[in-house]
Amino acid sequence: MLYPNLISKRVILASKSPRRLELVRGLEIEPEVIVRDIDESYPPSVMGAAVAEYVTRVKATAFTDILGVNDVIITGDTVVLLDDEILEKPSDFEQAALMLSKLSGRTHVVASGVAVTTLRGGKAETLCEVDTCEVTFEELTDEMISHYIDAYEPFDKAGSYGVQDLIGFTGVSSIHGSFYTVMGLPVHILHRMLHKI
Repeated sequence: MLYPNLISKRVILASKSPRRLELVRGLEIEPEVIVRDIDESYPPSVMGAAVAEYVTRVKATAFTDILGVNDVIITGDTVVLLDDEILEKPSDFEQAALMLSKLSGRTHVVASGVAVTTLRGGKAETLCEVDTCEVTFEELTDEMISHYIDAYEPFDKAGSYGVQDLIGFTGVSSIHGSFYTVMGLPVHILHRMLHKI
C-alpha cells in the first residue's frame, strides 16, 4: 500500500473540483468528498501566489468542526497570475473571453496551494504549501476563444481555462513546472505531506 499510515484514516477531499478528485484518486486514494460554500475572498495585503495559500488555509479552517481523530482533510486552491493581476474564475462569457485574450501569446504563472489537516493533541494541525508553474500560451484567435468558452464553459476555472482540455491541447506551448499544479493540485507535494502525517 502506498500510504500504510492512512489505513485506519478517513481521507476527506474538501473540494467540488472534479479535477482535484481525479488527482487524489491518482495517488490510489478514494476520498470522501465533502463540499461547503466558503468565502474565498482575501485581504488586499495578500498578493500573488500567497493568495493560493491564504484561501487554501481558509478552506481547511472551514472544515475543522467535522475533524475527527482519524480524519485527514485535503484542501486546495489555484490562482492564475498575469503580471500583477490575479485572474479569478470568470462569471460570464465576456469575462472569460477577456481573460483568455489577455493570456494569448503571453507567459503567466499558476499557483496552486494544497493543505492536509489532521488532529494532533486535540488541536487541528495544517500542513500547507504552494507550488508555482509558468505557462506560455500560443496566440489564441477570437474564433478559438469563442468556441472554447461555448463548448467547455470554463466558469469554474481560474483564468478561464483547463490545461487538460482543448485549450491545453492547442494553446499551451510550454510549461515550466508541474502539469498537475496547473490542473489544480500539486500532487507531488500532497504525496510528501501524506507520508508525514
